[in-house]
Amino acid sequence: MLDMKFVRENPEIVKQNIKNKFQEQKLGLVDEVIALDAEKRNTQQEADGLRAARNKLSKQIGALMGQGKKEEAEEVKKQVAAQAERLAELSDKEKELDENILKIMMTIPNIIDPSVPIGKDDSENVEVQRYGEPVIPDFEIPYHTAIMESFQGIDLDCARKVAGNGFYYLMGDIARLHSAVISYARDFMIGRGFTYCVPPFMIRSNVVTGVMSFAEMDAMMYKIEGEDLYLIGTSEHSMIGKFIDTILEEKDLPYTMTSYSPCFRKEKGAHGLEERGVYRIHQFEKQEMIVVCKPEDSPYWFDQLWKNTVDLFRSMDIPVRTLECCSGDLADLKVKSVDVEAWSPRQKKYFEVGSCSNLGDAQARRLKIRVNGESGRYFAHTLNNTVVAPPRMLIAFLENHLQADGTVTIPEVLQPYMGGQKELCVNK
Repeated sequence: MLDMKFVRENPEIVKQNIKNKFQEQKLGLVDEVIALDAEKRNTQQEADGLRAARNKLSKQIGALMGQGKKEEAEEVKKQVAAQAERLAELSDKEKELDENILKIMMTIPNIIDPSVPIGKDDSENVEVQRYGEPVIPDFEIPYHTAIMESFQGIDLDCARKVAGNGFYYLMGDIARLHSAVISYARDFMIGRGFTYCVPPFMIRSNVVTGVMSFAEMDAMMYKIEGEDLYLIGTSEHSMIGKFIDTILEEKDLPYTMTSYSPCFRKEKGAHGLEERGVYRIHQFEKQEMIVVCKPEDSPYWFDQLWKNTVDLFRSMDIPVRTLECCSGDLADLKVKSVDVEAWSPRQKKYFEVGSCSNLGDAQARRLKIRVNGESGRYFAHTLNNTVVAPPRMLIAFLENHLQADGTVTIPEVLQPYMGGQKELCVNK
């Protein structure tokens, strides 16, 4: 969410940013919110004038009463009563204006970084760099669920009976591999100096609206019926929410944390063949990383975060690439974002396995996460990135480590988490 003062003083910058994000339908909101803000400030000015006059009249009443001039004092009291009625009207009006302004300000997108490429959607994202050599083997690679089934490692039919589409049972070595990846990612991030955390898996509505846009909220979140609670779509939500309405000491920054959680997402809409199986699902587990830092440090931490994911995947011998997200592919709160994509030998292309985002002070402004610094208080910057989400990551892992005989090799870094196993063998 932008600073109202910034919008008021830079309306053309805000409008151009909206155009850069191809959200022309929001252009009128800028003039509308500026007009509402002017009305609010006029209302405040009138109210402040009335309060000053009321204080003056109250003193006058005391003086008149002290002089025994009760009739004159009563006339002044009538003026105070009339002003009190008007103040109540102004207070109600101010509250209504505040609500309308906030609603619009939470819809106007954040100012994107100048380095972000301009484009309408993810088809115009820009490849930055590749890491590792993509390999296409000389044998056919089955669909990922078929690979899992060869190890008796997945049951989608029973999951559909129990919970519907978008759920799964992982079993045996595949389930163990799933947990091994999570455990390895946890220790990998701890080794990079991040504090490990297991957060709440449900959050209140004021945290939800603090960490994401209304559009994302509607598309992603499951609400708990009858309660002010939502299931998290990623632990970033509750991790950033941990700092809600707090004043942090500048000397304690940055906060660097890595968190484990299950994640729950609606995943609305129909999807193609490549997004069946465990690619796009309603429930999965994930290791996440978040940073709360000084504004001037957020570009540094942005680069550190996505590099962590690249390094993690490369340590498991999975080729990856980074993509700079274009303006139209950025959610409204994001300043800059990079996707990490893993190589799929079966599809002969890369697919997304993680996303790194710098949100500037947008979340901090909504959640009132302030920093007490030497030059005064300011809003912190927040960043997040996927360390690893195993269900989707398992697709890349199995495809890249599948051998011609159907076995799957296990990289050395994962072997301790798999009881020393060096490969998965097909069940005959």
